[in-house]
Amino acid sequence: MKKNKSEIVTFKADHTLLEAMKGIPNRSEFIRSVVMHALESVCPLCRGTGILTPGQKDHWKTFTSDHRVEECDDCHEMHIVCTRQKSELEK
Repeated sequence: MKKNKSEIVTFKADHTLLEAMKGIPNRSEFIRSVVMHALESVCPLCRGTGILTPGQKDHWKTFTSDHRVEECDDCHEMHIVCTRQKSELEK
């Protein structure tokens, strides 16, 4: 059985970020936790870029023929609603 080997990843941090992280007891664990949390929230289509490729836009256009984005009445978050399911339930 092969053991998972950790790799070192580095990044530049400006003075403001370094100051904000001052006093965090285990900065490495904090950064890992923040990165994992951010990756769980990345858009599955654009993967966090905020831009759809032309092919993704084509797929999105097809998808939106039976779906739309709506605001939740309870929590006011935006979410995707299947319009086909709604119209079939109303029958």
